[in-house]
Amino acid sequence: MLQILFYFLVLIPVQQENVIEWLTATEHDFGELKKGVPATFEFRFKNTHTEPITIDNVRSTCGCTASEWEESVILPGEESKIKIEYDARKEGYFYKKITVFFSAQRKSEKLYIAGYVE
Repeated sequence: MLQILFYFLVLIPVQQENVIEWLTATEHDFGELKKGVPATFEFRFKNTHTEPITIDNVRSTCGCTASEWEESVILPGEESKIKIEYDARKEGYFYKKITVFFSAQRKSEKLYIAGYVE
């Protein structure tokens, strides 16, 4: 009996459901940007969990991307947003990953922004 329990706990991965539903696409293309003129986009989501959640952290892959979010509790069924700003200081194509950590969910969520700075 103990061996069977061990098998289920260790060998069979537990699927964890996401606690949010994205209301916008998780990838945004800014298109062509003017050098030195920052661009922003708001990724919107809804709490689909049965409990209140919070955004624990938002991380980007470089200092050229800033994030802003509400640090308040998001109740079940409520919507919220994460505002991303790209500074557009460097010319050329960019593709950046933003990692979002929600309470009540182990797996992080991934957002992407792309574009071309002239």
